Amino acid sequence: MTPERPAGADATLNRTKAAAKNAAARKSAKAPRRPRPRQPQLYAALDLGTNSCRMLIARPSGGHFEVVDSFSKTVELGTGLKSSGMLSWQPMQRTLQALRICRAKLERHDVARMRLVATEACRRARNSREFLHRAQSETGLRLDIITAEEEARLAVVSCASLVARETEQLLVIDIGGGSTELVWIDLSRVPADQRRNAIMGMHRGSFNRDTLPGQPQVVDWISVPLGVATLKDYFADVEDDAARFALMSWYFEEQLEAFTPYINLKHHEKFQIIGTSGTITTVAASYLRLKRYDRSKVDGLVMNSAQVDKVIRQYLALGPVGRRQDPSIGRDRHTQIMSGAAILTALMRIWPTERMSVADRGLREGLLYAQMSHDGVLSLKA
Repeated sequence: MTPERPAGADATLNRTKAAAKNAAARKSAKAPRRPRPRQPQLYAALDLGTNSCRMLIARPSGGHFEVVDSFSKTVELGTGLKSSGMLSWQPMQRTLQALRICRAKLERHDVARMRLVATEACRRARNSREFLHRAQSETGLRLDIITAEEEARLAVVSCASLVARETEQLLVIDIGGGSTELVWIDLSRVPADQRRNAIMGMHRGSFNRDTLPGQPQVVDWISVPLGVATLKDYFADVEDDAARFALMSWYFEEQLEAFTPYINLKHHEKFQIIGTSGTITTVAASYLRLKRYDRSKVDGLVMNSAQVDKVIRQYLALGPVGRRQDPSIGRDRHTQIMSGAAILTALMRIWPTERMSVADRGLREGLLYAQMSHDGVLSLKA
């Protein structure tokens, strides 16, 4: 016999369900909602150089920052600049298109705090002001042309976390597309546990050689108007690969005659070089035999002069065709790797070292560190 539901059972069940639902609703209404933690403010830095347009969007995270979005595009803005003194139409068109992409990313992430700068190509071109005015009109982005000194200072700041505690003499080198910056810093008067934060603080002010006790002293700095693109152009008519490389290297060294550490050449104890550029990170990737670039393995890698020299000799042995096919070099860099390597060889020849720290960072990172440090949201531990 099929069991029957007692009379009124459905009504009782419905009342029970309704009561439980109302009780849950009252409990939910009384319980305070936990506010979602606010994400730190986003910052952006854009570097428009002779060869490329690059941007980072990041948020502060403890003593460093976390990259939220990035952009990098080879625009070759400086093409033809050496002969005409002007920015050419086609490179400007490529650059404007890259800037439109950057603008879209900034709007997508609702970035309010940013620093957008242009460097060597715009410093040298007679029509750079007109071009940047056009860029602002067409993309809404306002770029400032910064001095070579500020560019060098920000490159130094970006490398602060790589400064070793024991370092007393520091050479920071930044090989760009249109220029190369060298900064020699004496840290011997700075307590070892304060050296990184002292370097970070160099985003303020200028390269003053008369510093207070306990502060880094800039012995000298120089901006050589030769980078991977401009140096290559000087010797484009030399057909022999090895001869062109040697000429580029010695020609670059000749430009250092006014640099104090070059004039007063001496051996330094507790000496460190920090190198920031695509040339140096490519050499590091080749040294590690990376078939696919991995920033986590390259940034902070320490090499010595002999290891750098061995990689560059391998580049020469490969020749133009071999370099183009080498995955560690990459097709975007193979045409300019030897001019950058010529600069690096000259520097290693003058100041051989057991400690060259490879920095996959540069002006963009320096711009971010400077903004965050100014706002008091970032500090480095020793």
